[in-house]
Amino acid sequence: MYLSIKETAEYLSLPESYIENLILQKRIRAIHDGTQYLINKEQFNTHLEQMEKYKKMVEEYMNEPIPEDWDAKDED
Repeated sequence: MYLSIKETAEYLSLPESYIENLILQKRIRAIHDGTQYLINKEQFNTHLEQMEKYKKMVEEYMNEPIPEDWDAKDED
């Protein structure tokens, strides 16, 4: 499924100008049909899956209890 720049910006929750810059920098693959850029939605699946995995990992880390301070004393 192909999206316009506006639809892609909404899908990724990013500004349209940022999407345009990514296209011009060739960081997002897009097809120019003469009037507008069309972006394949499937290229973002892996990125979004990785972001969800990262969010879960951070949430698990933040929910871990803080270990007690074992107060090591150095007696030389």
